[in-house]
Amino acid sequence: MRAIRPPAMPLCYAAMMCVAVAVNLQPVFLTSIGRAFGGPEGLTHEQLGRLGASTFIGLIGGMLLSAPLADRLGARPFVLLGHALVAAGLAALGRASSYARVLAAVCVLGGGGGVLDMVMSPIVSALRPARRTGALNWLHAFYCVGAVATVLAASLALRLGAGWRAIALWMILLPAAAGAGFVAAPLPALVPADADRMRLRRLVRRSGFLAALALIFAVGAAEAGIAQWLPAYAELGLGFSKWTGGMALVVFSSLMAVTRIAVGISGHRLRAAGFMPVSAVAFALLLAAGCFLPWRAAALAACALTGLAVSSLWPSTLAMAADRYPHGGASLFGALSAAGNLGCVFMPWAIGVAADAAGMRAGVALAAAAALLAALVLLRLRRGADQPPESG
Repeated sequence: MRAIRPPAMPLCYAAMMCVAVAVNLQPVFLTSIGRAFGGPEGLTHEQLGRLGASTFIGLIGGMLLSAPLADRLGARPFVLLGHALVAAGLAALGRASSYARVLAAVCVLGGGGGVLDMVMSPIVSALRPARRTGALNWLHAFYCVGAVATVLAASLALRLGAGWRAIALWMILLPAAAGAGFVAAPLPALVPADADRMRLRRLVRRSGFLAALALIFAVGAAEAGIAQWLPAYAELGLGFSKWTGGMALVVFSSLMAVTRIAVGISGHRLRAAGFMPVSAVAFALLLAAGCFLPWRAAALAACALTGLAVSSLWPSTLAMAADRYPHGGASLFGALSAAGNLGCVFMPWAIGVAADAAGMRAGVALAAAAALLAALVLLRLRRGADQPPESG
C-alpha cells in the first residue's frame, strides 16, 4: 500500500500558526507574569519589554544559525527542529518558576519560531516562483490567523480562570501535530537544481539588498512595537480591562490577516513598490492618533486599525527581495527575517524604556517613527524597482 504524503502548502500554513504561538502568547500573559514575578509592585515596564526582546533574540538566533545550513542540508531537518523548539519552549514556559526562567523559555520559543519563519518562506517561494508576492502574503496571513487564535484562546482561558502556565502546556499540541505532518510531506529544493546559489557575502555587496535589510528592520520594529505592547497599552495606558486589551490585539491581528489575504488574492496585479509607502505612512498616522487622541475608545480603535496598514509590508518586502535575487535561497530569507526581527528586538524594549521615562503613550508612539523610516527606504527601493533580477 502506498504511503500517504500530505501536501506541503497546508502544512506550511500550520507551521506559520506555530510561529504565531511563539510570538503572541507571551504578550497576553505580560501583566500576569509581571504580577507573578514582580512582587506587590510588579515588574517594571523595562522588564516587561525585555520579555518581548528575549523572544525576538531567539528568533534572530534561530534564523541566522539555520539559514546557511538549510541551503546545504535541505528544508526538512529545520522544519522538524523548529516545531520541536516551539514545543520545548512552551513546556519550559508552563513550568517556569522565576523571571529568569521565563526569559529563557520565551527565548527558546523564539528560536523555534525563527527556524520555522526562516524555512517556510523559501519553501513557499520555491513552490510558487511565478507569484511570490501573493503566495508569501497568503503564507504570512496564516501567521495572523494563528495570532488571532492564540490571543483569543489564551484570553478566553484566562477570563474563565485557567492559569497561564496550563494554557502554555496545552498549546504544545499544535507544534506536535504540525511537526508530525512534515515527516512525510514532499518539500522542494530551496534553490533550483540548475542554478548557482547566491551566497550571503555576495548579497550584502548589493545596495538593493542592503536597502531591503534596512526596510525590513523598520517594518519589524513598527509591527512588533504595537503588537507586543497593545494589550498592556490598552490596560495600563488607556485604562481598559485585560480582556479588552486582549481583544484589541485580536482585532489588530484579524485586520492583518484580512489585508494579507487580499494581497494574496490580487498580488499578481499589484506592484509592491507602489502600495507599500502608502501603507507605511498610514500606519504612522493611525498610531499617532492611537497615542495622542484624548478619547480612549477612539485611541484604542486607531491602534487596532494599524493592523490594516502594516500587515503586507513584511511579506511584500520578502517577495520584492526574492524577485530581485531569485537564487538567494534560505540565506536571503534568513538574513532578511533576522534583520526584521532585530527591529522586533529593539522596539518592544525601547517602548518599555520610553514608557518608564515619559509615559506609556509616548513610548508606544516610537513605533510610528519606525514606519516613517520604512517609507523613506521604500522611496529608495522604488527607484530601482524596474531593474532586472540579479542571479549571481
